Amino acid sequence: MTATRAVDLLIRRELSPLDLVDAAIARIEAVDPVVNALPLRRLEQARDEARTLPLARPDQAERPGWLAGLPIAVKDYNDLAGLPTTYGSPIYAGNVADRSDLTVANLQSHGAIAIAKSNVPEFAGANTFNTVFGATRNPWNGELTAGGSSGGSAAALASGMVWLATGNDLGGSLRIPASFCGVVGMRPSAGRVPRPESVAPFDPLWVEGPMGRCVADVALMLDAQAGFDPRDPLSYPAPERPYAEVVRNPRAPGRIGFTANLGLGRVDPEVAAICQAAVLRLADTGAVVDEGCPDFSGGIEAFQVLRANLIAAVRGPLLDQHRARICPEIIWNIEKGLQQSGADVAAAERDRGRIFMRLAAFFGDHDILACPTVAVAPFPVAQRFPTEIAGQPLQSYIDWMYLTFVLTLTGCPCMSVPVGLTSDGRPVGLQLMARPRADAQLLAAAALLEQVMDLGATVPRDPR
Repeated sequence: MTATRAVDLLIRRELSPLDLVDAAIARIEAVDPVVNALPLRRLEQARDEARTLPLARPDQAERPGWLAGLPIAVKDYNDLAGLPTTYGSPIYAGNVADRSDLTVANLQSHGAIAIAKSNVPEFAGANTFNTVFGATRNPWNGELTAGGSSGGSAAALASGMVWLATGNDLGGSLRIPASFCGVVGMRPSAGRVPRPESVAPFDPLWVEGPMGRCVADVALMLDAQAGFDPRDPLSYPAPERPYAEVVRNPRAPGRIGFTANLGLGRVDPEVAAICQAAVLRLADTGAVVDEGCPDFSGGIEAFQVLRANLIAAVRGPLLDQHRARICPEIIWNIEKGLQQSGADVAAAERDRGRIFMRLAAFFGDHDILACPTVAVAPFPVAQRFPTEIAGQPLQSYIDWMYLTFVLTLTGCPCMSVPVGLTSDGRPVGLQLMARPRADAQLLAAAALLEQVMDLGATVPRDPR
């Protein structure tokens, strides 16, 4: 059952919030010992909230809230009152939140019932393992990674523990785990979803976004998240037409550009072929599909500079006191940020600006840019990160993520939609991107792709 269907049944009073909470708890207890997606739980509190939540009525003039009593998971990067926010780090293992952050509070105001917190890599890496809770395993194959940093959220969705889950994204943290777990993850336009209080409120690289098992569910969750909040200077008002309405009868995009690698690096040949075949299916809807993309040169270097700068600003103060308790990849990134000069950051911003202007020209006659979400299929959970792609050695631990993080630079909305499996059964996602603030157009294209692919109910699945 989709989140959209569950909410419809809640509004019709054919199901109660307690029915869904009890079903979620039963599923968590059955499969999470294998997956390890939801290590922090508030099951009895969720039951109490379900019993006392005002019930929706089908005859109400106004919708009582987009989620109407639906159980969700909250990423362990968001504060949920009464539970620790660990960021996957032992430094914060006892960091119990005294209140829920803006992301969670907004969802709760729309009737969401937060049932548990989802596992993350230490300080938002891209393979969900840490020394606090251990590794999250991919429901498609327990020997594989679920990706990250929203890996616990993606795995919980794919294994049917919850209907929706929060995520956030800097270099691909919503899109990579969605691709690896065969679910949908959307990185909205910068400012589309107001963010919790931050030491870098004007930074557009880090965004909050929705995750679900299908495009309609993601659209529903985005309706509950979108809007202006004075605490986020980049935020702006929600659209007049709800996203959930947009995806019910999606219009075909006029022209789609496809690229296997953004002109920047290697991609696993099987992943590229699966993604190209999926894009060509959109031609059956009347869309024109051509090959090509803007010039993204300089994007890999620019993102690495800007990411390191942000991580140094946020996590740098931890280094002196807690170095021994921080994983080597994060130490590398903090030190890179601390060693950079103002000239390095200025050059990265110039390159980022050039990329954006070239992309703006591309969107002058294209509606959507499509490429693989990740250059590789899910890799072993015991492998910290890939060291090569199609025989080409990689220079750093984040190089394999270039297809997502280069698009982060643009501030444009992007999302990953499942489009198939490799010959050995590993999920593959296609990444779609639209022009700035064209989130509705992006969701419509994704919904149409989902329809024509007709992959059937591949998730939720019993972990193996």
